[in-house]
Amino acid sequence: SEMSSIGTGYDLAAATFSPDGRIFQIEYAQKAVDNGNTMVALCGKHGVVTAIDKIVASKCYVENANPRMATLNDEVGGAFAGVYPDCRALKDYAVREAQKYLKEYREPISVKKLANAVAEYVHIFTLGISRPFGVSAFLSAWDEKKGGSLYLIEPSGLSYEYRAWATGKHRQAAKAEIEKLKLDDLSLEDMVKEAARIVVAIREEGKDKEVHIEMGWVGDKTGGKHESIPRPTVQAAEQWAKTKMEEEDMED
Repeated sequence: SEMSSIGTGYDLAAATFSPDGRIFQIEYAQKAVDNGNTMVALCGKHGVVTAIDKIVASKCYVENANPRMATLNDEVGGAFAGVYPDCRALKDYAVREAQKYLKEYREPISVKKLANAVAEYVHIFTLGISRPFGVSAFLSAWDEKKGGSLYLIEPSGLSYEYRAWATGKHRQAAKAEIEKLKLDDLSLEDMVKEAARIVVAIREEGKDKEVHIEMGWVGDKTGGKHESIPRPTVQAAEQWAKTKMEEEDMED
């Protein structure tokens, strides 16, 4: 019983259950996401904003190399947290699924159908000899009637629809900040500012020196099309967040 609870001998393949019903490879994949960069997603009446704090390991990198934000089709955006090669592979699969659906049905795939298709694909990697994806993926879309839609796919293949969520190293602190927001009252621009404020607020001082925020949005301002937010807009939001935090510190 003690051996089964620590994974010894039962963590060699994702297809193996331990005697107490756990699949350790999936838990390890989730741990890879939980130890990674913090990603925040906010969903409201006016749209969806996703933001990740990326550590820039070298100044020699081209700016925004290996983007975490992606447009999967015109209407659906993806934001990927976790092991980057896994993120890229999952993004490519999601784009192919969106293209295949458009070819077959002559209309864009909905965010819900795409989330279910990607979740099923992720789940397949928990059944056999392949390693599970070390990725949590947010899929986002917006329409005038419903407003924003936000889905999260986890390494287990589980898919949930959220109003807002956070993954990564500082997810608990981020969720505490998210719960204070009245999301339906915020415009898309305000959500960008608040997402930047949350990311800046939960950074580890001193450790995360070379970092920059990458963001994506879809909503009324973008005409329902998903876009990566231009760097100047992100920088302006980050500066606003820092100024607001300094003002709050002075008041305290």
